[in-house]
Amino acid sequence: MRADQDKLIRRGVGRPARRRRLFVAGVVAVALAFTSGCTSGGGDKPSSWQGGGESPAPKAAATISEPQADAKDVPASTGITFTTKDAVETTVELKDSAGKTVEGKLAADGKSWLPAGALSYGETYTATVTATGDDGRPATTTSTFTTMAKPANQIRVSSFLGDGQTVGVGMPLIVKFSRAIPEDYRDDVQRRMSVTSTPAQEGIWHWVSPTEVRYRPKEFWKANSKISYRVQAGGLPMGNGWYGRADLTVDINIGPSLIMTVDNKTKRMTVTRDGSVIKTIPVSLGKKSTPSSSGTMVVIEKLRKTVFDTFEELGPEDGYRTKIDYAQRLTWGGEFIHAAPWSEGQQGSVNVSHGCVNVSMANGAWLFTNTRIGDPITVKGTERKLQNGNGWTDWNMSWDDYVKGSALPYEPPAEPDTDATPDPDLTPSTGPTA
Repeated sequence: MRADQDKLIRRGVGRPARRRRLFVAGVVAVALAFTSGCTSGGGDKPSSWQGGGESPAPKAAATISEPQADAKDVPASTGITFTTKDAVETTVELKDSAGKTVEGKLAADGKSWLPAGALSYGETYTATVTATGDDGRPATTTSTFTTMAKPANQIRVSSFLGDGQTVGVGMPLIVKFSRAIPEDYRDDVQRRMSVTSTPAQEGIWHWVSPTEVRYRPKEFWKANSKISYRVQAGGLPMGNGWYGRADLTVDINIGPSLIMTVDNKTKRMTVTRDGSVIKTIPVSLGKKSTPSSSGTMVVIEKLRKTVFDTFEELGPEDGYRTKIDYAQRLTWGGEFIHAAPWSEGQQGSVNVSHGCVNVSMANGAWLFTNTRIGDPITVKGTERKLQNGNGWTDWNMSWDDYVKGSALPYEPPAEPDTDATPDPDLTPSTGPTA
């Protein structure tokens, strides 16, 4: 029952709506009779001061559909949803009870306006939408509403990456929720998730599980890009009486385009940086009983020194415990790139590992120095295919398959019209105006 109420609240349903009409006051000019001190005869000739009629109504019109007028218990995540008619310019303004303007901007569809952050709990706000037609006359409509009290059940939103971090070109953006998001709420959550990249790049969110959603571009990130992503979750209904605790914003950098490719046929790794080959490294992959996975992975973590202990997994007969240098994790199942001085004699010719990419101590140190979290590696030609979900396998999926994981329909970016010259007088305002 509570989930149904959440749905009704966020859609502005379930509370009585009061019809609001916009009236334009007609200005009536009263005709004043004046007696001229000097006439040329014809005393009945009317004066040049004439009576006026009502001013014409504005051509444009605006209506606010959400939040409804006088609505109570409105989620603190609410936006202002509106419609306009015959408008060439639209502005939106939101003020709190003290008259302070709330910053925000129009949504991409131009049909709603989102505040820059979650609204305060238990506060009264007034939204004003002004539509101006080509007659230059503004039509204004308002809606006053009150946000809900701070909810007891809140879901925390977290990012794997932190501000200022520099990562590889294959790094997916990873957002996690402290509680599962019901499937019929994920579209609402995804509408509040945005990614801005410089330069601009096409991409989409993909739900890995009810508690995790990731974003990747259509192609690898462009080298040295700047990425900012945001989740406006504060006060957002997330199902079963739970709400987002706070907004999340993260700014990261993309490093050079360092890509590793391993060919089982040649037993070589080719390393390119920004499109140029910078190193070729002999490798030994997994033997037939424990083959390496073929597919595209990314570096998940880097460990200068670690210990591989497989006794629990493989048992006392096949298990081993070995000190490892320059380890870079590729899968949750235990595949790494790492230095293996014991197999240097086989590297480049024979596969002897338990599934890892074995390199020499010198090459392991070089790779460890030059790679970052998120750098991609593609392994080709082994007996086993990479299982999606065994690591950050976002790039092991085709773009069409990745799009299927979105809770919203995919809309390719529009091709820019290089022949058209935009008319600044027909551009809607993208923020609040006083």
